[in-house]
Amino acid sequence: MNFDEYQKKASKYDLAKATDNLKDVGFIEKVLGLVGEAGETADKIKKLLRDKDGVVSDEDKDLVVKELGDTLWYIASIARYLEVPLSEVADGNIEKLESRWQRNKLHGEGDKR
Repeated sequence: MNFDEYQKKASKYDLAKATDNLKDVGFIEKVLGLVGEAGETADKIKKLLRDKDGVVSDEDKDLVVKELGDTLWYIASIARYLEVPLSEVADGNIEKLESRWQRNKLHGEGDKR
């Protein structure tokens, strides 16, 4: 499945309807959901480091992958609210990273490096 197919299929599970108003509760809920899921992912990784000395079992990996899937759903939903295909988000990110790679600027700070 490609990114745009995923985004379209994922929209089925959005209980709010996308609008073009970023003050819409549906959009705000997606942004807060993304932060929450990213936090849950980070928490699972933290516990692997703290409690298991960084050793990842198949069960641990499955739990992290599920959290990453939830994070992806929120990213796809936010892009949909912005009327941006998820493939455009992915392509733009790779282009940015490739540019930084070519200029030896992967390290550092700021969006405009």
